[in-house]
Amino acid sequence: MKVVIFAGGYGSRLAEETVLRPKPMVEIGGRPIIWHIMKIYSHYGFNEFVVLAGYKADYIKQYFLQFSQMNSDFTVDVRTGEILWSRPLSEDWKVTVLDTGLETMTGGRLKRAQHIIGKERFLLTYGDGVSSVNISQVIRTHEANSNWVTLTGVSQPGRYGALRLSDDGKKVRSFREKAAGDGGLINGGFFVCEPEVFGLIDNDETVWEEEPIERVLERSRLGVHWHRGYWQSMDSLRDKIVLEKEWSGGAAPWKVWA
Repeated sequence: MKVVIFAGGYGSRLAEETVLRPKPMVEIGGRPIIWHIMKIYSHYGFNEFVVLAGYKADYIKQYFLQFSQMNSDFTVDVRTGEILWSRPLSEDWKVTVLDTGLETMTGGRLKRAQHIIGKERFLLTYGDGVSSVNISQVIRTHEANSNWVTLTGVSQPGRYGALRLSDDGKKVRSFREKAAGDGGLINGGFFVCEPEVFGLIDNDETVWEEEPIERVLERSRLGVHWHRGYWQSMDSLRDKIVLEKEWSGGAAPWKVWA
């Protein structure tokens, strides 16, 4: 399965960092947060990524174009220009960076990747959040309930909107994205999606969390995987500082890889 990552927004609430680079490229422990997200998926065997870029897309393109060189040791003959790479790259990743436009909304960005994803099930997440969620378990939850979309529900108080679930806790009955938070279960991303969702996206102005999700919900095909462990988004400078402290402390809860 391909892993699709939303990476095109302005990140205006983190303007201290995003005036220079797109939000997914803001660093935690000297690595962009998108690298941390990719490492999570790679740990579970998913190594093919589609990055939906927009704002400062060139920054993301340059990062991956130079990824191999910047993460390997080398010896260079400065007279001839010959380069001997002395440490092979450890990441077995295939990365597609897709410029989905500066003003395109999340649903529109995803729709623009349809030709790359094809008619296969895919994984989807945001380029600004990390978690200790077990991706394999999310997929099993999705498969067991015949859903078109399964999202990862996490507990987070404050500024996020809550989900209302069915009595058995397996289906989402209402979806309130970033409304007045009441401390309930919220959308933590880390989706599993069926290709049917592309037919629910109208155009570039479509917001993934609005019309498409509402249409999946109306068909009773929106499921949830409960994750009671660690989850943290990077919406503000304060969030970045929290993540930095956890990483530098040597016990980052999202570091599921060796």
